[in-house]
Amino acid sequence: MQDLLVLIARGLVEKPEEVRVDADEPLEDGTVVYHLHVAEEDMGRVIGKQGRIAKAIRVVMRAAATRQDGKVVVEID
Repeated sequence: MQDLLVLIARGLVEKPEEVRVDADEPLEDGTVVYHLHVAEEDMGRVIGKQGRIAKAIRVVMRAAATRQDGKVVVEID
């Protein structure tokens, strides 16, 4: 899951070497929170106009997690 998020983010940004993803320990209900870190100047590329790209990233990650019987939350830091 973490690799998928890195792959998506690196395809969007100008500085792919600065993309980093941290994962928290699973919560009681099995939800894993992923924290996506990108360069400051790439933040707009990952969020998109009115947050559309960020929403799309979250949808893809939730869909991938559903296939693996899990839940994920993506936070863009």
